[in-house]
This record gives sequence, C-alpha cells and structure tokens, in this order.
Amino acid sequence: MNLFNVYPLFEIEITKGINCQTYDVHGIEYLDLYGGHAVISIGHSHPYYVQKLAHQAEKLIFYSNSVVNKLQVELAEKLGKASGYCDYALFLVNSGAEANENALKLASFHTGKSKVIAFNKSFHGRTSAAVRVTNNAKIVAPINEGFEVDFCLLNDIDAVRASLKKGDVCAIIIEGIQGVGGINIPQPHFMQELRKACTEYGAIFIVDEVQSGYGRSGKFFAHQHADVRPDLITIAKGMGNGFPIGGLLINPMFKASYGLLGTTFGGSHLACTAAIAVLDVIKAEKLIENARKIGDYLMQELRNISQIKELRGSGLMIGIEFEQNVTDIRHSLLFDKKIFTGVSGTNTIRLLPPLCLSKADADLFVEKLKEVLTGTITTSSKQDISKIM
Repeated sequence: MNLFNVYPLFEIEITKGINCQTYDVHGIEYLDLYGGHAVISIGHSHPYYVQKLAHQAEKLIFYSNSVVNKLQVELAEKLGKASGYCDYALFLVNSGAEANENALKLASFHTGKSKVIAFNKSFHGRTSAAVRVTNNAKIVAPINEGFEVDFCLLNDIDAVRASLKKGDVCAIIIEGIQGVGGINIPQPHFMQELRKACTEYGAIFIVDEVQSGYGRSGKFFAHQHADVRPDLITIAKGMGNGFPIGGLLINPMFKASYGLLGTTFGGSHLACTAAIAVLDVIKAEKLIENARKIGDYLMQELRNISQIKELRGSGLMIGIEFEQNVTDIRHSLLFDKKIFTGVSGTNTIRLLPPLCLSKADADLFVEKLKEVLTGTITTSSKQDISKIM
C-alpha cells in the first residue's frame, strides 16, 4: 500500500526536536520558526511534557466519555483561569476543524438558522461545515455546499450589517488573526462592532483561535487585544504541543443536553495530560510574556530590512510580505540556512515558532534572512515549494 499523495514534501526527514531546534535523520540542525503549523507551543520535547505523557501512558491512555475523567475537569479549570473564561464550559474534541464544526452546529441549534457570515481569506478547516466557511473554493467539494455563506471583506462592518439585516444568519465566524490567509489582523474596532452586531441581530459570535490562540499573539487569545467576549471560541494546534486535541469554549447562554454534541476520542486521558502539561509550562515559564517580548523585538528588527514590503502580526505570529514570489527565499532559508518557515499565498513568509523562542534565535533568523535577500539564492536540492504550507 502507498500513501495517498496529497502533500508536496520537502526531502527532509525530521527525527528529533529540542526547544526551537529540530534535527534530521543525518543529525543536521534546523531552527524551527514554523512549529508544524503553530502546533509546537512550549517547544519540542519539553522534559516536563514528556514526563507527564510517559507517566500517564503507563497508567491509562484512553477510556470513553461514558465514565468520569477527572483530567478533563482539571484541564477545564486550568484553561478557564489561564484564558479568563472561568464561567464558560469546555467541550473537548480532536482538532481545530472538529472544534469549528461543533461551534457551527451549536450556533445553528441555538438560533434555528443556517446561514453563516465568514471572511475573505479565511481558513477554518477541511471537514464539512468548516470547509464551507473557508474562503477557498478549490477545497470545497459539492457535498460540502449544504448551507449559505456570505464572505465579507475583513474589517468591512457595513457589509456584515447588510448581511445580518436579512434576518437569516445563525453565526459570524472569524479568526482571531487570519493565519493561512496571510497574518491579517481584524481591527479592534471591527471586532467590537461585530460583537455589537451579533447581539443586536441575535447571531452567534464565533472566534476561531485555533492558530492564533494559546498565547501566540502575546495574549492568551488574539481577540483579547480587542477586549471582546465571543459566544464560542475554538481552540486546537498549540493546545497539545503536538498531541491531537481541540476544544470549544462555550458561553453559559448555551444549555447542554445529553447527546447534543459527542466525540469518541475527544478529551482522552492522554490528550488531557498533554493539554494540562502545556498550560503548566506556559504559566511556569511565562511563555505568553515571552511571545509578546520576542515578537515585538523580532518585528522591530525586521522593519530595518528594506526589501520587506509589509510586516503584519502580533506576538509570535508574523507575516513578512515581499513584492516578489517568496518560493526562492523560503527555499534558501530552508536548504541553505537550515531554517523552517511557512508561507501564505505566494508573497508572504509566515512565522509561527514555539513560544519559547529566544532573542538569540530571533537574531539568527534576521541575520540569515538578510544573507538570503542580499546574496545569491542557490539552486541545490531545489524543489517547487510554493504550495507547501
């Protein structure tokens, strides 16, 4: 049997990781400024995280949600305190797409409506409803086109209100910071107006913090920069530092009933252990403060590079836009300078490093980026990487 070939791959096999460094099968070190799509939050192979997982695996990896799991309770309590949402409820799943799927379902149950407002350049996942509200027709299959979506321009409140006035909208879904779309930040005033409009028209306000949450923006959630409280908040990626887990923070206005939502693997003993360990490390090592501090420093240093067209971002979620296609820049960073980065579209380099990124690592990246931009980009081991996210 062969693998289903849907991923364009770098010819690199990573076999080990420590903090922000990864190592390939030949022992070559790479600086990881992408974190596997913002998944690695506390650093690769953190000893506390590894110890907690190993200890739990020796006792029990999984049992179903038909029995008491006190690890779920502990996770909910710690997450509430860390995020400032102690009064919300937590529903645990396995991924960001599943979290968004359940958020949309819950919104539709609550309002009795099905239309959703989403935004240009959005990305919310690849499952049925989540991919429908993702602004990329190439990945939406005919079977996914089961309900109406209005895609509005980011920060255009007039377009949003025009759609809401029709009276058929169940929810607005927006990313705290658009990741795949290019590190586009909703304006604080726009987020505040969305909150007001949802309240006025009886729509549910969903903020997708799958990529922008868990301290990445310099606050626990990116929407907290705008001082708003959504009705539903979706989380995943950095939540488990590589172990698959996602979740949905639910406003007390929603009433639970048996069977309303469900999952087989969500909230397993091992997944909860991973998520608890992540919160413990974030708190103990002050990683949110570090993300803000190092992110500000990195942005400051990057502003001195004249070849950069535009910088966007908050904390350690940074987009570096150039006039030209960034395929060669990213290729040279990876194969010549041994630095992993991401891309958004054709012209933007995307940085999503672990939140433990050091000033020395930030300086190394800036130095190597300058070398790439001022030197000759080599063609050794060259691949077409423009579509590798």
